[in-house]
Order: sequence, then C-alpha cells, then structure tokens
Amino acid sequence: MRRAKINSAQDVKPASRSLQVQRHGYDAALPVTIADQVAEEMPVALVYNGISHAVMMVTPVDLEDFAIGFSLSEQIVAGLDDIYSIEYADSTAASGMEIHLHIAASCFARLKERRRNLSGNTGCGLCGLESLQALELHQPASVDKTVIAGQKLSKAALFQALQGLNAQQPINAMTGAMHAAAWVDMQGHIVSLREDVGRHNALDKLIGALSQPDKGAGKSGAGFVLLSSRASYELVQKAARANIAILAALSAPTALAIDVAERAGICLIGFVRQHGFVAYTHTAYLLTE
Repeated sequence: MRRAKINSAQDVKPASRSLQVQRHGYDAALPVTIADQVAEEMPVALVYNGISHAVMMVTPVDLEDFAIGFSLSEQIVAGLDDIYSIEYADSTAASGMEIHLHIAASCFARLKERRRNLSGNTGCGLCGLESLQALELHQPASVDKTVIAGQKLSKAALFQALQGLNAQQPINAMTGAMHAAAWVDMQGHIVSLREDVGRHNALDKLIGALSQPDKGAGKSGAGFVLLSSRASYELVQKAARANIAILAALSAPTALAIDVAERAGICLIGFVRQHGFVAYTHTAYLLTE
C-alpha cells in the first residue's frame, strides 16, 4: 500500500486547543478565569475510488489508522492488501479533510452495490439499512477461537490494564473529552492505544493500527481490547469483524451488544472497575481462580 503522510500544512488542527474559560465554584463568590484545553474534532470524508462514502466527526490524530480501521471494520475491504493507496486533501467545506483511498476493484464493486441499498450514513452500524431483515445480513461471523491460543484472561491482568489506562491517554489528560480503545496482552500490558472524541472512531483507529505490523502496533499474540466507554452493538460488531475474542468496557453493554457478542463468540465484559467487573458472555475465556 502506498501511503501519503499528512504534512504539516494539512495537519490543520492539533488534538486540542487552549481557551480562556471561567471556572465557577459553588462556594466561591467570583469565578476564576483560567486557560483550559478543549478537544478538537473535525469532519473527515472517506472517499473510495473517487466516491465519497461517509463523513465522520473525528479527532484529527492517527487519521491513517482511522481510515484503515473504518475500511476494515465496515467490511469495505477484507484486508490491508485491498487498500492500494491513501492520500489526503483539505476540504473546502466546514474546514474538514478528505481521505482518498484507492481500493481493489472487487471491493469497490461491493461497496457500490451496498450503496444502492443505503439511505443514510454508514458510520453508526445500523443507519441506512433498508429493512430490519437486512440486519441479519450484518451480524458478524464467529470469532476464531484460536486467536486466544488457549489462554484465559485473569482478573489480575484485567485489573493491571485498568490501572494503566489513564496514563496512556495524553489527550484525555489535557481535555477530559476523549474515549480510548486499547489492545492489551494477556498479562495486562497495554500494547497499543488510540484516542478519539468518538468511541467508534477510537476503536476504528485501534483496529487500523493493529492491522499494520510495520508500525510496531500489530496484533501479535493473544490479547483483548479495553474500552473507556460503554459497549454498544456497533463496537461488538467491529470487534467481531477484527477477530477480537475478548472485549472489555468500563461502562455497561446494551442488551443488543450482549446478544451479538453471544452469537459471535466474544467474551463481553462490562463495568470494569477497581473492585471488579461483570462478565456477560462466553465466560470460558476467563480464569476464575
């Protein structure tokens, strides 16, 4: 794949900006004016072989990972080899950016066929399906159990990942507005982490990073994903498509997310806290001793 890196002129926005804000205290007579960091987000159009497919609001970092991860998790391409090049262009609309992906002709043909049946945007997983019956066609295939290589996730490893999560989120430390998706090995070490204002985007960025072993972030060996957000249907679906067998989240899953995880063979964990967690599906992946 030929990659065109974002140069300094195109890297228009940093991940955050400094603003003067008023901080009010309930027990203080007057507000205090301070400098604070707020998160940036910008519209990013994903353009495949010249056809704009989706516009997402994204934190403008790790955009190559995002473009690749979105393409994989939305099943636009089957693998990295289906993406021939990625190039970037400033958009004249809404101070955004276009990411142009040149993909294999067979993938583009499938995308055009899918677009004929879409009436909305494709970013949220369900929007645009022409009927409820079509939802069945979008259920993920079962995860390959060999990706865990017979290992089980221990409580100690999950707790270690939870303890290390905040330290791996520099943008969130500044702004307090970021979601995170982390790839963690079975010993609890965070191997790779991506941040974004959108939880779906954060996971797409992580999936994109894990697909590129040349970047040092490749998914080698067994592991699991830890999310800073709740676990919705779309996130479980993306995890299944990326062959991720264990998905843990700091907040709650939805009922539909649990159903999809059960069908896909994913061990879904929610409410990961200092005192424990809740396991919803395929608990055989967990070491209970």
